[in-house]
Amino acid sequence: MRINRRLWFLVHGWLSLPIWLLFCFICLTGTIAVMSHEITWLTNPDARASNPDDLPAKPIPELVEAVRASVPEAEIARVMTFEPYLVTAVQFRSPETADSLAYVNQYTGEVQSVGGGTTFIEFMRSLHGWLLFPWQNGYSIGYYLVGAMSIVVLGAFGTGMVIYRRFWRAYTQPRLRVGKGGRAFLGDLHRLAGAWSLWFLLIMGLTGLWYLTQGVLWHNDIRAWEHPEPLALSDVPITDGRPPTGVTLSEALAIARGEHPSMRPAWVRFPEYSRGHFDIAGSGEAFLYDQYSYRAFINPWTGDIAQSRQPADMGVFQTFTHIADPLHYGTLGGIWTKIVWFVFGVLLTGMSITGFMIWLKRTAKGARKAPAAQGVASAGDPEGLRLEDARA
Repeated sequence: MRINRRLWFLVHGWLSLPIWLLFCFICLTGTIAVMSHEITWLTNPDARASNPDDLPAKPIPELVEAVRASVPEAEIARVMTFEPYLVTAVQFRSPETADSLAYVNQYTGEVQSVGGGTTFIEFMRSLHGWLLFPWQNGYSIGYYLVGAMSIVVLGAFGTGMVIYRRFWRAYTQPRLRVGKGGRAFLGDLHRLAGAWSLWFLLIMGLTGLWYLTQGVLWHNDIRAWEHPEPLALSDVPITDGRPPTGVTLSEALAIARGEHPSMRPAWVRFPEYSRGHFDIAGSGEAFLYDQYSYRAFINPWTGDIAQSRQPADMGVFQTFTHIADPLHYGTLGGIWTKIVWFVFGVLLTGMSITGFMIWLKRTAKGARKAPAAQGVASAGDPEGLRLEDARA
């Protein structure tokens, strides 16, 4: 069957061009989000976990106590750990502020700063993930807009392979014509970057399609995991007016490690009320899984584990939920894979720009040719009619 490459070229162009600005913005913010930890280290001295004396990291409970010593009225909400070169972030509430973040050096125990309740890392993930559109009734329009870009990526991937014949030559015989005019240079650059980015386009397209599917499931109240139910009122201890004693943070962490010996805690959320649970999550030995793949919900009064999660017990839906982020953001191999994802993110952003410029040049050239063609037709036919028009 003969392939109509002109038709596929038109499809390829229209998949990218009408929404090129939004697509370019999403590619750019995603590229920045990949390196957001490193950018934070470069731009915010308070976020750097300097350790000149090569000290071991202090336990999380000690870091929480350091925050309480610095802000005596702090009500701790959650603790977030990052790379070894970044501080531990402790989110808390106080009578003066609704949500604040304390940056604590995990090696020295020093509270290096206290500020707003959102990190640059969270901001970039939110900007890239749902364009900061609000969430209402379990969905965000921005989340759907970003997820829909996966269709554009996969469409450009497929149509690009059709219209770029023998694309594999870009690996062995790359061509980039510099002295042949802007259109030739942009075309070569676009095709060359596209050929080398095929694997990256496929990963971005498939993971993005998963995010879109996940958003639809969320909208219909279908989730990979159901959180444990709040504790029954009968399980909450009743005292004579004195605060009841329960499980300490140190004990809760020990219980979680007993359940998941290989877990490295990355997230600790304190019970929000008397019927809530300690929520402790982290990464482990399972390759490709994110930093929340090992998780334990712990009864804050008895120490019982209300729910436990680990990769070995996950189904297909749950597995996709926990491997999508490492594949999408390139965190699966640490800093080196993040650098690779950043480079190809720059290429993808550039391809959206060069694709638009190619389309713009073709459109301008077509607009110039149209009056000329009309003039030739009028000169050959005084009545301004073509033969086929006359026959009609």
